[in-house]
Amino acid sequence: MDAAGEPEAPSSPGGDDPPESAGKTPNWLSREQLFVVISAASINLCSMMYYSILGPFFPKEAEKKGASDTVIGMIFGCYSLFVLLASLVFGKYLVRIGAKFMFVAGVFVSGGVTVLFGVLDQVPEGLIFVAMCFLVRVADAISFAAAITASVAILTKTFPNNVATVLGSLETFSGLGLVLGPPIGGFLYQSFGYEVPFILLGCIILLTVPLNMCILPDYESDPGEHSFWKLITLPKVALIAFVINSLSSCLGFLDPTLSLFVLEKFHLPAGYVGLVFLGLALSYAISSPLFGLLSDKMPHLRKWFLVFGNLITAGCYMLLGPVPVLHIKSQLWLLVLILVVNGISSGMSVIPTFPEILSCAYENGFEEGLSTSALVSGLFSAMWSVGAFIGPTLGGFLYEKIGFEWAAAIQGLWALTSGLAMGLFYLLEYSRRRRSKIQKNLGTEEEQTALLPDEI
Repeated sequence: MDAAGEPEAPSSPGGDDPPESAGKTPNWLSREQLFVVISAASINLCSMMYYSILGPFFPKEAEKKGASDTVIGMIFGCYSLFVLLASLVFGKYLVRIGAKFMFVAGVFVSGGVTVLFGVLDQVPEGLIFVAMCFLVRVADAISFAAAITASVAILTKTFPNNVATVLGSLETFSGLGLVLGPPIGGFLYQSFGYEVPFILLGCIILLTVPLNMCILPDYESDPGEHSFWKLITLPKVALIAFVINSLSSCLGFLDPTLSLFVLEKFHLPAGYVGLVFLGLALSYAISSPLFGLLSDKMPHLRKWFLVFGNLITAGCYMLLGPVPVLHIKSQLWLLVLILVVNGISSGMSVIPTFPEILSCAYENGFEEGLSTSALVSGLFSAMWSVGAFIGPTLGGFLYEKIGFEWAAAIQGLWALTSGLAMGLFYLLEYSRRRRSKIQKNLGTEEEQTALLPDEI
């Protein structure tokens, strides 16, 4: 470990690192690294397009089929619940299954079920429609968990010393998917109906399968000795997991609620509702690479990003409605502005979490290699999914009971709590390290004093 607590650049951590991935960062990506980035970018883009394409029009379609706001929120939320369960399994057994096979199989299944989601409007309304929505979403969640867990583990393996920079840069494609999904989905829905957005996107995802089969490297590694339980019981990792929960819950909260609020409050057409999401997605996509670069170049800034990112996010959710006690009139320009700030604060908080967990794992004896990367990748996906399940589910329920303004404010309290808890931990950690350093210095001085008579 270096002085900043980051793992040093071993020539071959775990004995199986790809060439040019360790030591000094090359000015140009190797062919292998470029192929890994292309594969990861494709799954980030397509998965986020599918995730966000539902926002502008699916809640209204589901209402026509007899689903309540609470049920719609559960349809959104069940996706994340099964990503949680699948990520823990895939993170544990990734080395045995094979990272490349897991990635390609996950992408193939995800493309197929995306197409299936496009024909759900032909299903009879009521219980059958709701059951089929849940079934298709669960299948897609499991396939997505396989693909994204393998993708992040491969990226960490390929870029061991620039994890945050690479992940932050790839979040540009996630943001691009969030940007393109709602407006494209909304306009395709307006022009051609419910089926076309899903069938078109599903076919695009399926077309990436042969590409990834050809270009993605096939890494092999020995299974690690450590477990998820040992990782999550580290105090720092547990708190970072709480931060991930709160952030994903806040973002997931907007999926079933924001479009309904905008339609009701500002009476925008479905095609234009998707444009409202641009403020959040675009600012997140632009800011993430910057925070990734800063997290790698100046690791001491990560703690500040985590703390202040959460606190700013909490303030944003108080102003989304805004909460009635502030007596601020709800206006469209204010809503878009708050979403822009929220996108920046989300990037500030999300990007440092992965390298912070990875660094903490290395400091506590986890071996450097694909097995630890897979554990951290699976844990990150699982913890993100906990919040992404609670956010839409609770959001749909609160929206139905108390309205968007108060529901958003309650959601913001979660980010506030996680930010304050993380800040308190870092203060205690700093105090403990300083006290330990003082005691060490005093001990050294006492030893020197005791030796002085003998030296005279």
